[in-house]
Amino acid sequence: MSTSTDPDRPDLAAAAPPAAAPSGVTLDDPGPGDGDGPSRTVAPVVARAAIVAVGAYAGAQVIAQVTSLKIGVVGGQAVDMGTFVYPITFTLRDVVHKVAGRRAARTLILTSAVVNLFLAAYLAWTASVDSDPSWGLGAEYEAVLGPIWRIVLASLAAMVVSELIDTEVYHWFVTRVTRRFQWLRVLVSNAVSVPVDNLVFALGAFAPVALLGTDGLPWATVWSIFWVNLWVKGLVSLASLPLIYTTKDRQVPH
Repeated sequence: MSTSTDPDRPDLAAAAPPAAAPSGVTLDDPGPGDGDGPSRTVAPVVARAAIVAVGAYAGAQVIAQVTSLKIGVVGGQAVDMGTFVYPITFTLRDVVHKVAGRRAARTLILTSAVVNLFLAAYLAWTASVDSDPSWGLGAEYEAVLGPIWRIVLASLAAMVVSELIDTEVYHWFVTRVTRRFQWLRVLVSNAVSVPVDNLVFALGAFAPVALLGTDGLPWATVWSIFWVNLWVKGLVSLASLPLIYTTKDRQVPH
């Protein structure tokens, strides 16, 4: 039997099934209406994979910020220890973009930058507070966790600029090139954004430019930092490529 509305058969219209919810949304439980029947509210669905990816991204950002305070020696080269975690955020950003869209990825990047800035400011304030004499570690706390603002701001600038670029390159690839070969979309976007991140950070944090407020380091040292970090970040980024396969495409980028 047809369920189309017939002006001469109102009983058919009453028997018609309710309209399906638009793709990507769900219908809430019926609530009180206006006297004509129960109302139904359309609410967006947030994919579980998106929540996990956002949490992992934010956590990796904080871990990288804190562990960057340790300069270690790996393979005979000096490298900040946050470098082994931070590149994963580029692929996690791609996962968020994949399941929640470009706007969500942009929001995530800017929110993370604000949180990291607050973390640095809060650490600076706590380091300035007088320590209880019985604790005995006030000087060590201040020396280790007190932020160096030139490095903090260079790090945040590098993160925001490079990951917004990563967002646009990823979006271009899936909308103009192909939605197949997921590993390739991540590889291409990371191959552009990771060097940008490294360049902005190395120059902003260490270049001997008077405009930046300090003498900085010799140019040879700056470029050594750039190349060592680029190799480490590149290798970690490659190792993180399989993360893009942890969920299916759920959202057309917008």
